[in-house]
Amino acid sequence: MSGKDGNTRQYYFSAAEIASLPERRHQHQFNENAIRMTRTLGDLAGLEDMGLHIVRLEPGRESTEFHFHGQDEEFLMILSGHGQAQIGEERIEVGAGDVMAFPKNSPAHVMRVPEGAGEDLVYLMGGTRAPVDICTYPAAGLKMTRADGVKEVAKIDDFRRV
Repeated sequence: MSGKDGNTRQYYFSAAEIASLPERRHQHQFNENAIRMTRTLGDLAGLEDMGLHIVRLEPGRESTEFHFHGQDEEFLMILSGHGQAQIGEERIEVGAGDVMAFPKNSPAHVMRVPEGAGEDLVYLMGGTRAPVDICTYPAAGLKMTRADGVKEVAKIDDFRRV
């Protein structure tokens, strides 16, 4: 038995198939320099509770806005190239084979590829898709809520305990 629908090809992606998938340009809504080229695998496999992507960052680009999630967990594994990760206040040089994993409410993080890197940084990225999440962007001073696919943003200073 190949799975609940018997279609093994839905669950297996060869390197050639992955390379032939179209890349989607994604610019982060709070960081105009965070442009990543993404091939989405999870949706093709029918994953509902987690995302799975192959991401390519060009020299001079960032992966996202410096952030952390309240409910989603995420990981990435560098496949090729070199870059710099910032986790909290620490900056770390990263390269092929390195892994980063971020549980709920981990330190804020982002990755950058230096302008003169000479090669793209490629990584496998995955994470959970909790029905409700709060993503905090400390450098931008913002919090974004996501509830059942609807996103709303506010300044961190506007949040009050009730």
